Amino acid sequence: MYTVSYWLDEPAEPLLRTTLDGAADVAVVGGGITGCSCALALAEAGKKVRLFEAREIAGGASGRNGGFALRGGAAPYPVLADSIGDEATAALWRWTEDELRALAALAGDALRQTGSLRIAVDEEELDELRDEYDALVEAGFSAEWREDLPPPLAGRYPAALFHPTDGVLQPARLVRSLARRAATAGVEIHEHRRVTSVDEVGADAVVVATDGYPSGLLGEREGLVVPTRGQVLATEPIEELLFEIPHYGRHGFDYWHQRLDGRIVAGGFRDVSLDTEFTAEEVTTEIVQRALERFVEEHVGRPLRIDYRWAGIFGMVFDFLPVVGRVAGDEQLWIAGGYSGHGNVLGFGCGRLVARALLGDRDPLLDLFEPSRLLVH
Repeated sequence: MYTVSYWLDEPAEPLLRTTLDGAADVAVVGGGITGCSCALALAEAGKKVRLFEAREIAGGASGRNGGFALRGGAAPYPVLADSIGDEATAALWRWTEDELRALAALAGDALRQTGSLRIAVDEEELDELRDEYDALVEAGFSAEWREDLPPPLAGRYPAALFHPTDGVLQPARLVRSLARRAATAGVEIHEHRRVTSVDEVGADAVVVATDGYPSGLLGEREGLVVPTRGQVLATEPIEELLFEIPHYGRHGFDYWHQRLDGRIVAGGFRDVSLDTEFTAEEVTTEIVQRALERFVEEHVGRPLRIDYRWAGIFGMVFDFLPVVGRVAGDEQLWIAGGYSGHGNVLGFGCGRLVARALLGDRDPLLDLFEPSRLLVH
């Protein structure tokens, strides 16, 4: 069943339509958080940019996610440190905190910095969260350990890790505002225009920023970022404000929060049907939606009317690091994606990393995100 995202159902302000003279310096494929942040940064630096989006701005995962703005990456801090080392992990987390601050400065009322609560559902996850808390504090990052949880969490969850820097956002509103800024800065934006060949965009450089949605432009590298479906629902508004900040548990398989109008937005539960959720098919399924409904009912204490159901596709990567950089063997082509479900902040920051690299300011983080590492593995 194709359904409408709660975020995309909000009316969009019209975009300023800009027309460039001649060829573009850079063409950006994808009108989500990454594409819009990249295009904006390039245009503000004086580059001629055209952006192409197969649907409308924010029509893909950027308008179809759970609405979280989280620091860090998809892997917990200690797991990442074991993989890439303490120094690189600390640098990556500091960068995401910087990018979250930059995002908040541009977001206006689309983002509220509330903090987030990562919840332990059992003793195993409790130990993992405690290890993460200790690692964060030792590395100098702010974090709080919480055991005295309020209802309806009390008695259900033993403890939680509070990340004070995080926030909640209206992702479609945010990306639309970035697109308006980009258009004002001179970006020529084409909505409802699917690019089928790099040659057709007529630019010196092409940035593919479609994350989990297959672009058809990357050849053998197309399947290295695995399309993965995330399903979400939004309830009717209720009077009780129970989950104002982002909550997530079971290693991210459950995530939920409540809008200020009282609606509960809940997503996840891919693990009830993992064999069907590694897909680029943007539809909801009964088994996952039923699990989400039960979850909300259990936490509120009564069934709620479901006003919105939707799905979006994000890009999963085996090592949980983004895939960002020039595509080997093609000096013209760049990629930015593979956020493994953490695309709101990572996507914003990675779009800006590509822009900086194209402007001659290559960040060392791109060594971690190098696309060719996936071919090695």
